[in-house]
This record gives sequence, structure tokens and C-alpha cells, in this order.
Amino acid sequence: MAGEGEEDKQKSFKLLGILDIQNTPCSRDAILHGAGGSLVAGLGHFLATSRVKRSFDVGFAGFFLTTLGSWFYCRYNNARLRVQQRFIQDGIKNKVMYEGTSLDPSRKTNSGSAGGS
Repeated sequence: MAGEGEEDKQKSFKLLGILDIQNTPCSRDAILHGAGGSLVAGLGHFLATSRVKRSFDVGFAGFFLTTLGSWFYCRYNNARLRVQQRFIQDGIKNKVMYEGTSLDPSRKTNSGSAGGS
């Protein structure tokens, strides 16, 4: 049973020997979306025109564009999420650090309204 963990690490699938699908974020979803986009574009063009070679070219372009579009969209959302998480973590860290001190932003001070009626 101890050897299974080592085998799982070696079984990672590499696309064209470059892109490690299992360890690269968003790559699996992007490839699957690209395959679907290729099928829809190529088959739709073939049904509309009955030209085989041109339909293959349209299908390949559909795969390429759908894969890149899906990958960039996913990577952008992941980056945006990481920035939001870092912002929230910094806020929580500051809240813990300044809690109970005079620098605590949630603490209400009456210094501005002390000279009232």
C-alpha cells in the first residue's frame, strides 16, 4: 500500500510532454472546454457547408480559441480570488493585532463629540 502514493505521482498526464494536466491549475477544465468547443464548431460548420477540410480547420480553431479563452478566464478568476483572500487575511491580522488598543478602527471614540451640548 505504501507504493501507491509513489505510483500516483508518476502517473501524471502531460499534454505534448509540456503541460502537466494534473498539477497545472485550470488546465483540465480548459482542455475539456476546448474539446467541446471544437466539436460544436467543427460539426456546426460541417452541417452548414458540407466541406470536410474547412470544417476540420474550423474545429481546430474552435479548440484553440475555446481552450485559451477558458484557461485565461479561469486563471484570471483564481488570481482575483487570491488577491481577495490576501486582503481579507491582512484585515483579520490587523483586527487581531489592534483589537483593544487605541488604534482599533472598530472602537468608537468620543473625542470628536466631547464638546457637545
